[in-house]
Amino acid sequence: MKRYSAFAVAREALRYHTGWGRAWAKRAPKKKYDVIIVGAGGHGLATAYYLGKNFGITNVAILEKGWLGGGNTGRNTTIIRSNYLQDPSAALYEKARSLYETMSQDLNYNVMFSPRGVIMLAQTQHEVRGYKRTAHANALQGVQTEWIGPDRVKELCPIMNISGPRYPVLGGLWQARGGTARHDAVAWGYARACSDMGMDVIQQCEVTGIRQQGGKIHGVDTSQGPIDCDKLGIVVAGHSGVLSQMAGFRLPLESVALQALVSEPIKPCMDVVVMANTVHGYMSQSDKGEMVIGGGTDGYNNYTQRGSFHHIEETVRALVETFPMISRLKMLRQWGGIVDVTGDRSPILSKTPVDGVFVNCGWGTGGFKAIPGSGWAMAELMAKGHSPLTDAFSMNRFREGRFIDESVAAGVAH
Repeated sequence: MKRYSAFAVAREALRYHTGWGRAWAKRAPKKKYDVIIVGAGGHGLATAYYLGKNFGITNVAILEKGWLGGGNTGRNTTIIRSNYLQDPSAALYEKARSLYETMSQDLNYNVMFSPRGVIMLAQTQHEVRGYKRTAHANALQGVQTEWIGPDRVKELCPIMNISGPRYPVLGGLWQARGGTARHDAVAWGYARACSDMGMDVIQQCEVTGIRQQGGKIHGVDTSQGPIDCDKLGIVVAGHSGVLSQMAGFRLPLESVALQALVSEPIKPCMDVVVMANTVHGYMSQSDKGEMVIGGGTDGYNNYTQRGSFHHIEETVRALVETFPMISRLKMLRQWGGIVDVTGDRSPILSKTPVDGVFVNCGWGTGGFKAIPGSGWAMAELMAKGHSPLTDAFSMNRFREGRFIDESVAAGVAH
């Protein structure tokens, strides 16, 4: 793989950019792999990458029924933070946030990580108590966050109206080292690195069946033929329940659409990320100047990747009260993504009843921020059978009553 550098760009400019090769190789599937990862989104690609980097396991195939990064990885609003309440959550998300800081250098690919800071607004007394509690928990966990008052919120985001008639801003939970990254670049960077290690990234390859013998994984049937494997990782977000049924077990989650939109581009006016969970809206400004806006999940189970007008209207109406200037903006486009939500709003990273099958799902509305930490932990679980980052997130916790309640920190994942 040719390294990207200022020298390489200058050299290729002189050659009219004729020397660049494919970012990742296009290969046909082999008959057998040591590990198959189903799902070429951020979590699946990160799992494969850390299997190779940390454990030397490179006989790996990443199968994707559509195109690489075409699911939730390319449909989210790119927020990165680690200010979660429960200790297992904070450890996993903080691992992810720290890996984001060096990801561009590690992958030799600019993922455009921008540590601009994240404010989670408190607009009710209930939220004030909840975020102060989270700030204290984060201090014990070694996660850098702080509670700030409304004047400091206004200083960080001058375009905000902190004295709204319905929901005035009473303060906020501020994480200065949170931020955003380019979601497509994260997937492309991991895919390029995986391909360079000799792994096969196979697109347009849908898994149609999972074969097992004596309770142990044997392989998968795909639209490109049968493929055998010793270990299988199911990392397919909203479609996790479909694949788990193919393997013969059920997962305690539901799939719903989460919607987002962007406005027309405008001049820079907002250099932080703001989440307003009371009104179910959050907003940041992209490098192109678009206001990136997200809201809550649909109120019913579905697999649509389209937006719906009534939900967008509800989200924008709520945000206009806090950000009056956006009332004059035109909407550029809207879309939806399929998120998989568990009862305690925490993910599942776990072994399964089928020997050799592992599952990574249940991220709800917060999957993008966890990609590198999720991949690191899942790779360790698949390679060694155990990871301290995944112990609390076993699927058995629902049967044993060991819930990891993140209803407050997960915000809109209600």
